[in-house]
Amino acid sequence: VQLVESGGGLVQAGGSLRLSCVASGSIFSVNTMAWYRQAPGKQRELVSTISRAGSTNYAEAAKGRFTISRDNAKNTLYLQMSNLKPEDTAVYYCNAEVVSGWPLKGMAYWGKGTLVTVSS
Repeated sequence: VQLVESGGGLVQAGGSLRLSCVASGSIFSVNTMAWYRQAPGKQRELVSTISRAGSTNYAEAAKGRFTISRDNAKNTLYLQMSNLKPEDTAVYYCNAEVVSGWPLKGMAYWGKGTLVTVSS
């Protein structure tokens, strides 16, 4: 199972970006998916989560500016980020609980991350 993020880049403050994360491999199902981020010199922190049914949660810093969504048919996770601020600069990581293999087993997987840089 692999998670691959894309969509990061350099954007000016106030701008928008849309991150994507595709889960691939011998997947039976993908349950909760999440975005985390890690800014330089800081610990990794949770940004947002979404259940398979679509229930969402956001960190306080993301509320009102970020929207998490997913396409279960494509095993793809999205993060629409708007009104970006310099403090949003970080590597953004995708995390997913994936059921795979035989016998079926659930495990948490991480992507390698995509860098978002917000200039002031």
